[in-house]
Amino acid sequence: MDKLKGKGKEAVGKLTGDRRKESEGKADQVKGRAKDAVDEAGDRAKGVKDSLRSDDDR
Repeated sequence: MDKLKGKGKEAVGKLTGDRRKESEGKADQVKGRAKDAVDEAGDRAKGVKDSLRSDDDR
C-alpha cells in the first residue's frame, strides 16, 4: 500500500513541481519495499520452521 501511495505522491510532486511531495513519495515507496522484505523474511522463516518439524509434530 505504501508503494502505491508513494508512486501517487511522487507523480503529483513531479506534475506540480513540488520537490518535497516528490521526495515524500519516494520515501513512501522505500518504506513499502522494506515492509515487503520484512514480511517475506517472516514467511521464509515460518517455512523453514515448518520444514524442520517432524511429521509427529504436525
